[in-house]
Amino acid sequence: MEGSLLELGEPIGDAISRIRFAPRSNNLLISSWDSVLRLYDVDGSERRLEAPSEAALLDCCFQDEKSALSAGSDGCIRRYNLCSGAQDVVGKHDDSAICIEYSEETGLDKTLMFWDMHMENANIGYTRKGDSDIWSMSLCGFYLLAAVGIAVKVYDLRNLKGPVLSKESSVDFHVKCVRSFSSNQGYAVGSIDGCVALKYFDPPKECEMGCVFRCHPKSKNGRYHLVAVNDIGFHPRYDTFVTGDDDGYAIIWDAQSRKKVFELQRYPSSVASLSYNYSGQFLAVASSYTFQEANEVEEAPHVYLHKLDNFARPSSSDKI
Repeated sequence: MEGSLLELGEPIGDAISRIRFAPRSNNLLISSWDSVLRLYDVDGSERRLEAPSEAALLDCCFQDEKSALSAGSDGCIRRYNLCSGAQDVVGKHDDSAICIEYSEETGLDKTLMFWDMHMENANIGYTRKGDSDIWSMSLCGFYLLAAVGIAVKVYDLRNLKGPVLSKESSVDFHVKCVRSFSSNQGYAVGSIDGCVALKYFDPPKECEMGCVFRCHPKSKNGRYHLVAVNDIGFHPRYDTFVTGDDDGYAIIWDAQSRKKVFELQRYPSSVASLSYNYSGQFLAVASSYTFQEANEVEEAPHVYLHKLDNFARPSSSDKI
């Protein structure tokens, strides 16, 4: 099942950092190290917006269908009007801002500095200083998951006094990405050595269904070659998920059995980011170098679109 290459007009000038489908449409947001935020209309097969800024964009997210946010290497959190292209700076970190999330429930955007987006000037409400770098974040209902080392810290967005929980991820190496289940019952982490751990908040379910498995070992010269899991995407309706790695592979998994359902085409570069659309009909895959290995081939970054009707199954009562 080959993916179709999205025609984005002018080539993307540097590595793709994140792609995200809109919450209720087939608009796709793309942030890049070339300092440009792009919006692509999948239904209309056209680029809707190209908004340049003054720094590399390391992450992006939708606030709603008409506005978006980005995190920049200059520490700035930028907000964009997706209709006009106008942008403003919501706030600023002292160092690079590498992760961003927007909580529809609370109206806050999260980079471990918290801004109330309902306020006229998006005033900062809380700052959390940690003793370790945060490499990935994900929203899970009213909770924010932050990957720190091999652990995941859980923050309650309704009471920002610090993490309410800190859980070991069950992986032995640095966590590269953390992503919430579509059901908000738990989350998955992907590590730099090709492991994925599925974790549940409910203790009985964690004992029964929590697991860790190696999903991306590759054979090279007769030996296993373990590669980083860069991103994980959960189907919004079914109990399947997809992982993407540094060797350019994306694999769809059955969450209950942890067995491979389908391996997509190998991409020219690393799978830097993945995103299902709101219905789960489409999967977008960003093929891009990720600055993680010295011998990485800097192929031009591209985004591929897959239609996945035949690669998901109805969920059970244990839907993730």
